[in-house]
Amino acid sequence: MTTIATLLREASSRLATETPRLDAELLLGFLLKKNSAWFLAHGDEDLPLLTEERFTGLLSRRIAGEPIAHLVGSRSFWTLDLAVTADTLIPRPETELLVELAVVKSSKDKKLRILDLGTGTGAIALAIASECRNAEVIAVDKSTAALAVARENAIRNNLQVEFIESDWFSALGSQKFDLIASNPPYIPEQDPHLLQGDVRFEPMAALASGVDGLDDIHLIISQAPQYCLPEAWLMIEHGFDQGEAIRALFSEAGFTNVETVQDLEQRDRVTLGQLVGF
Repeated sequence: MTTIATLLREASSRLATETPRLDAELLLGFLLKKNSAWFLAHGDEDLPLLTEERFTGLLSRRIAGEPIAHLVGSRSFWTLDLAVTADTLIPRPETELLVELAVVKSSKDKKLRILDLGTGTGAIALAIASECRNAEVIAVDKSTAALAVARENAIRNNLQVEFIESDWFSALGSQKFDLIASNPPYIPEQDPHLLQGDVRFEPMAALASGVDGLDDIHLIISQAPQYCLPEAWLMIEHGFDQGEAIRALFSEAGFTNVETVQDLEQRDRVTLGQLVGF
């Protein structure tokens, strides 16, 4: 048998990821149901052979590039624990900025209708629902498999969100909203980053959109006014180099108070605007 400290040290040396020690601890923590603090106190303990074998199997898959979220079946986002599968985009920390802005723009004095377009795991919709208890949150996705994951996450986190199978706005009829949020596909379809890292294991339809990455964003912005209540906000997450182009699309569609907000790394991340007079 091998001690926990030795196993983690050897595993870290084999991983070529950005955070090898953390990756190793997450995998072993998943098997043992323990956190990093526990490892510090129990590093000299031996692991059962079966657990070591299971860990070695997960480690091999991580070395081959499989995302941690897929290997352990979950990812933390906002204050939530979300199930993740290969049918969904893995929630990223930078998307929490979109949630933060949605919460800031949501009035606490009246009942709101909020729409999450392309919900995937349900991360954005569920995070907003957890903060805006006065809101009616609707989330759509065209993937039946993704919606199944999102519904599981609503139950898992005891939150109420209505999920609808829809290709963007197509199944929403005459519904209108006070706020529309989306983290749509925005990577150019020939971008070499699509062949690297975790994204190789995520659904391409949730990542890439046309030659410049703006096909779905253009559709969302152009159609959004039909689904906006007076003074509604639209906010979209996008790539670090797309802010200027997206601000122009917002203005062309009639949105005012248009601005692009940067993430913690000072990169353009979310553009938002308000539709006044509709």
